[in-house]
Amino acid sequence: MTEKYNTILVAVDGSKAAKRALGKAIDLSKKDEAKLVISYVIDNRTTGTIEHYDRTYAQQAEGYGVDLLEGYKSIALEAGVANVTTDLGYGSPKVRIPKDVAEKFHVDLIIAGATGVNAVERFLIGSVSESIARRAKCDVLIVRNED
Repeated sequence: MTEKYNTILVAVDGSKAAKRALGKAIDLSKKDEAKLVISYVIDNRTTGTIEHYDRTYAQQAEGYGVDLLEGYKSIALEAGVANVTTDLGYGSPKVRIPKDVAEKFHVDLIIAGATGVNAVERFLIGSVSESIARRAKCDVLIVRNED
């Protein structure tokens, strides 16, 4: 018997990998008639330092996140997902996604792209998806790139 998911969380960052993860999340949400939560976390380790010098950066980052989430929500709704929620927050995506967001929405599956937009950070301290898989208390699906 295949497990049915009730609430699926997809972590997005605007990358090609995140868009693929969103597609998988949409497919599974429709199949299981699950609630879909789309989450974007603004990494405030970066924005906090920059905002000290330029206060508009945080506003731009938040605006980008709002636009990204609204665009992805529209895609999910148009694809036929009945229940879509977005979540925008600040913090470390590696911690906030598997702990705060997953717990807040009672998630039973987290979906993330295998690679995101920040290759330097991935090289130095590991990928966000890898960290989510280690920290999550629920199932995690890491969507690989086509190449």
